[in-house]
Amino acid sequence: MSAAPPTHRAVLADEAVAALALRADGTYVDGTFGRGGHSRRILERLGPQGRLIALDRDPQAVAAAREIRDARFSIVHTAFSALAQALDAQGVAQAQGMLFDLGVSSPQLDDAARGFSFRSDGPLDMRMDPTQGVSAADWLATASEAQLREVIGGYGEERFAKQVAATIVAARRSAPIRTTRQLADLVGAAVRTREPGQDPATRTFQALRIFVNRELEEVSLMLPQAVERLAPGGRLAVIAFHSLEDRLVKRFLLSCARPMLPRDLPVRASEMPQALLTIVGKPMRPSAAEAAANPRARSAVLRVAERTAAPFDPSLITRIEPDAWRS
Repeated sequence: MSAAPPTHRAVLADEAVAALALRADGTYVDGTFGRGGHSRRILERLGPQGRLIALDRDPQAVAAAREIRDARFSIVHTAFSALAQALDAQGVAQAQGMLFDLGVSSPQLDDAARGFSFRSDGPLDMRMDPTQGVSAADWLATASEAQLREVIGGYGEERFAKQVAATIVAARRSAPIRTTRQLADLVGAAVRTREPGQDPATRTFQALRIFVNRELEEVSLMLPQAVERLAPGGRLAVIAFHSLEDRLVKRFLLSCARPMLPRDLPVRASEMPQALLTIVGKPMRPSAAEAAANPRARSAVLRVAERTAAPFDPSLITRIEPDAWRS
C-alpha cells in the first residue's frame, strides 16, 4: 500500500480570505497556490462570473492545481515575481484582490527528496522549482567561505555563521556535501549553543533555502507589481513566516501608505497627493488553537492593505530596495 500523499494546512486561511473582502464577480490572484487551501476557499465564495488565477513555481503544486476542475480557475507555472506577465497572459488588466502566502508548504518540507528539511535524509536540493537554478549542494560546493558566512549570517541570522562556514569549507575538502544529513551534522558540530526547542541546523537551512530560491528578491519584485495591478478598492494580503520577509513587506506597505513627494519641493496641504495604499487593520497572527494544531503556523503574520484610486507611478516606489530588510 502506498503512503498517503503529504497534506498542507493553509495558514490563517479564513482570516486571509476574509481580508480580501471578496466580490462574487471579482477577479482574484492566489500568488502561491501550494496545495490550494486558500484557492478553494476563494472559489467557494465566488459567483459564476468570478475568476481566480493561481501562480506557483513548484511543478508538484501546479500538478495538484490542475486537479481542480472549475472554469473560473486558472493555474500558471511561474514565480510570483512574474505576476504582471502572468496576468497579461491571462488577459487580466486588474484584479480585485491578491493573496500571497510566502511560506514553504508542508509537502515540500515533508518530502525528503526535495531537500528542504534536516529531519530526514535526502538530496540537498532546496529549489522550489527543481527544473531551474542551482541546488543548495551545488552552491555549497563552490561558494567561498566569505559568501557562506554572509548568506548564513544574513539570511539565517545565525550567530555562529563564521564557524558554520569554516566547518563547511573544511569538510568539502574531503568529500562533497550532497545530503541534508551531512549538512545538519556539520552545522550541529559548529553551533556551540542551541536555542531551546530548535535544532542547531534550523537557521542554516533557512538561510540556504532563502538564498537558493531568491525569496526576498522575489517578494521585492512582486510587491510593486501587485500594487500596480490592483483595482481601486482591491485588497492585498500577504502572509510572511520569518522576520526578514515580514520586515520587507511591512516597510513596503507603509511606504506606499504615505504620500511620496519629490525632495525639497514645497507642497501645500491641500495639494498633497493621495497615497497608493491604505493599511487595513493590524497585523494578524494565528490563534492559539491554530498554532497548537499546526506548529508551522506559529510565526505567521498576515498584513493587509487596500489600493486607493491614486494613479500608479513607478517612480513613487523605486526607493523600495530588495535588501530593505537589512536595516
